[in-house]
Amino acid sequence: MGTVSPFPDKPLQVGFDRIELMRILDLYGRMVAAGLWRDYAIDLGRDAACFAAFRRTAERPEYRIEKRPALRNRQGMWALIGEGGAILKRGQELGPVLAPVERRLMKLVVLR
Repeated sequence: MGTVSPFPDKPLQVGFDRIELMRILDLYGRMVAAGLWRDYAIDLGRDAACFAAFRRTAERPEYRIEKRPALRNRQGMWALIGEGGAILKRGQELGPVLAPVERRLMKLVVLR
């Protein structure tokens, strides 16, 4: 017969599940429609998954949304990181972490 290899304890890479990615891409689509974002990048690594949104392709990302499961029991596995690298919001759930960006979008819609 064949040899049975053990299933790894830790996944080889962190990723977004379908609901999380739908929520992030929905926000991205609304920001594109408002003319604020033009490009995005997704980085799936061993420790974290990162969604970066850009105003222009050649710049640093305006926002990064990171998922770090190792921080789930401490500070929260979700983080919203600004253009300068400062952590703007942390939390256990994705919705409240995305709230500052959604609030910015709501202000833009109200002013028009």
